[in-house]
Amino acid sequence: MSVKQTQNPKVTTVPCPNCKTDVQWLASSEFRPFCSKRCQLIDLGEWADENHKIEGKPGFTDISLTTDIEDIEAMLHQQPDDFFK
Repeated sequence: MSVKQTQNPKVTTVPCPNCKTDVQWLASSEFRPFCSKRCQLIDLGEWADENHKIEGKPGFTDISLTTDIEDIEAMLHQQPDDFFK
């Protein structure tokens, strides 16, 4: 990602991740780093469709589906009394 300085040296612009339009990096830039709500929603759809993803650690697996409610309750009972406070 390239970052450019605009004519105002305190304002930085970045390319929209979707359409590459320059976006001013300001608190008032409602959709930053995207240029518009449309580009923001397109990107969200890409993540939802799993076209974008962040790989986990090698060897990482999801929690086993064989863990049943009794095992979870037993683990919770081993926590200190103020665990959920």
